[in-house]
Amino acid sequence: MATAGSKNRPLSPHLQIWRWGPHMFVSIMHRVSGHGLVVGLALLLWWLGALASGPEAYALLAKCMTSPIGYIVLVGISWAFFNHMMSGLRHFVLDIGAGFELKGNRTWSLVTSVLGVVLTVAFWAILLLR
Repeated sequence: MATAGSKNRPLSPHLQIWRWGPHMFVSIMHRVSGHGLVVGLALLLWWLGALASGPEAYALLAKCMTSPIGYIVLVGISWAFFNHMMSGLRHFVLDIGAGFELKGNRTWSLVTSVLGVVLTVAFWAILLLR
């Protein structure tokens, strides 16, 4: 069963055959940011539980989230949201049949990554400069 047909060859291409490109990076980051959103969901549930539990529980949550590590977690979750959203929009365009040309796919992959970071920075700039 290790061979396919009569020739001794692998069943599918291996990583050394593929040339890495931005579309592969965006695909991996889409998965990473999806897992980051699960962390965000856990934080949302903690926030809702703290709201329901009373002032002491909410004060503990506020103390944790306003610490330097808390801000890093919040920035990471917001990046995960914006990156996942931009990548999802890119996949939506691909699903309707557009953007498969190599140059366009490469360009939109780079734009997706940059927009995720730009939107995160803009979001935090609006929050912190109010």
